[in-house]
Order: sequence, then structure tokens, then C-alpha cells
Amino acid sequence: MEIQRYSNSTISTYKTLLTYFFRHFKGISPDQITKEEILDYLAYLVERGYSLSMQNQVINAIKFFFEKILERPREYYHVDRPRRERRLPVVLSKEEVREILTQVKNIKHKCLLMLIYSGGLRIGEALNLKPTDIDSKRMLIYIRTSKGNKDRYVTLSNHLLDILRIYYKAYKPQNWLFEGPNGDQYSYRSSANIFNRAVNKAGIRKQVSLHTLRHSFATHLLEDGTDLRIIQVLLGHNSTKTTEIYTHVSCAQIQKIRSPLDNLLD
Repeated sequence: MEIQRYSNSTISTYKTLLTYFFRHFKGISPDQITKEEILDYLAYLVERGYSLSMQNQVINAIKFFFEKILERPREYYHVDRPRRERRLPVVLSKEEVREILTQVKNIKHKCLLMLIYSGGLRIGEALNLKPTDIDSKRMLIYIRTSKGNKDRYVTLSNHLLDILRIYYKAYKPQNWLFEGPNGDQYSYRSSANIFNRAVNKAGIRKQVSLHTLRHSFATHLLEDGTDLRIIQVLLGHNSTKTTEIYTHVSCAQIQKIRSPLDNLLD
């Protein structure tokens, strides 16, 4: 998977899901597991209430193992599942993002959150950055091997560049832009804890995660009039259909509508 440039998070997820899969068939050699038994396992996950996205990840992990490792023919695994719920992502207002950033005093931590929001990055993309990926002359950030093994550029904020320069002088990162105490890659858990602490200090009660900064980035761009196609490119989406979900989250047009109750009572 590393050779094929799978992300660290995908590798970790596949390892975990396959571990549970093999435990389910304890005592049976993997090459003896049949398609019917795999379908039974997937039906078992449905009964256990696994989400549709988790079911899809399990299928992808199983397909990778049997088709790439054991070199079995490609298979299609169909399981009757409830219709997928279409839930809109939670989005922070610009004021809420500003308040969260205000709560972060550590320069490295502030840089990390500012970078994720300003470029609409996935956390894995931010943690995989190297100092040389910051192109201050062209005001671009180079995102390597993002989801789908695609490289892309995102814009570099002037404010972010200023604080990155202060951070770089103070910490002097070598291999990774954000490094742990031993010079290794900064962890996802530490990054999430930074965000969660700032959210709590800001008194925000929305159910949010670090990924909410990416959703907020896209929604704020859309509300500021940025073309959907440009937002798609910045996010690294394959299709505008994925990006179109932010048209349902944006409140810019909804807020312009006058309620019929106001028209009635005014």
C-alpha cells in the first residue's frame, strides 16, 4: 500500500478492519474464505448497525486483500442496506473560526489550525507537509499525494505566511512542517486535541471536529462568491457533485429571503 501511495490513515484503517475480519473467521485460512462467507460477514455488519461509510470501507479493505494480495479475480459484493442518509456537514461561522483561533496561544498549534482552515486541507494533508511545500514566491502550498493519490496546489494566505515565518524561526522543523518532540511526524490525535480544547474554550456547542474547518473553508468561499469549480479544485474533489453539498450548507441566499411571517405582521 505504501508503494501504491496509499495514505497513512487508509493503511491504518485497512489494517484495523482486516484484523476484525480475520478474527471473525478465526481458524480459517484467508485463502479458504469464500465469497458467500464474505457476504455473510457484511450482512452481519449491517445487523450490528455499522454505518454505510464504514461498510464501504470494510468492502474496500476486503477487496484490496483478496484482489491485490491473494490475486483473486475482481468481485462485486452486494448487500441490501438502508438508503444512505444525506446529512449536511456542520459548518462554523467566520466569527466562530476567529474565536477558535484566538483561543490558541501556542504558535505551532495556531499555525496548524490556520493552515487547515486557510487551505481547506484534510488533517492528513496538513501533517504530511514538508517545509519545502510552502512556496512563498508563488504564494502556494503544494499538497502531495492527497486522497486519490492526486497532487494539487492551494493558495497560501498572507496572514498564514507571516505566522509560519515566526513559527519556523522558533521551531526550525527539519523533515515535516509540523513535528513531534522527537522530530517525528505530528500526530492526528494531538492535532484533534488542540482543536477540541480551543472549541471548548470558545464556548462553541456545535458537534464539530477538526474536519469541520475544511467544511467551513469551502462554505465561506462559496458565500464570498467563489465559483464552485474553483472550490472543487482547491478541495481536490474529482467531481463538482461532491462539492455541491456546500450549496446546501451556505446560508448567503437563505438569509436574504424575507419570512412570510414578517410580511404578514409588518
